[in-house]
Amino acid sequence: MLSDEQTTDAGSVNTASPIRQPSTTNWQLLQTMNLNPRYVHTNLIAEDWQALARFYQELFDCVPVPPERDFMGEKLSAGTGIPGARLRGVHLRLPGYGDDGPTLEIFNYNILREREQPAVNRPGFGHIAFSVTDVGVAREAVLQAGGRAVGEIVTLQLATGAQVTWCYVTDPEGNVIELQSWSG
Repeated sequence: MLSDEQTTDAGSVNTASPIRQPSTTNWQLLQTMNLNPRYVHTNLIAEDWQALARFYQELFDCVPVPPERDFMGEKLSAGTGIPGARLRGVHLRLPGYGDDGPTLEIFNYNILREREQPAVNRPGFGHIAFSVTDVGVAREAVLQAGGRAVGEIVTLQLATGAQVTWCYVTDPEGNVIELQSWSG
């Protein structure tokens, strides 16, 4: 949740960061290659991409970015490593970033592997987070829309005095969502 800070047992935040910063050499190399990296989207594979897209549109004000995608053929199979793959879905503009902001890409493959239960502490991408004005109200809306609670609503205080109230929930397909609200 707090990417470059660690929470102590007392609930305050330790500012010692275990995250390795990119080396100047690597950054300079990226600049000379003119890669200009920019975050553009996160992909979410859904069992029912249309229902999941509706969930994110209705609860989090995500906006569809046309056109809907429907890909198949040799190039898709070559790019995904999945023979006979067909990929359908939509990009949803995330709230708060304007017309050129990042998207949540919700797709469905015609060939799906069984999924493990999501867990907030499993290595890899853990969750998507939304800032909301009232975590309790947002949590209840998610639950009413078919999501489920993962933990309780808690408030942590940073060493700066700022506080974050947050909780984990899941969408109807079990993907973990963090709801958060900052103060101070």
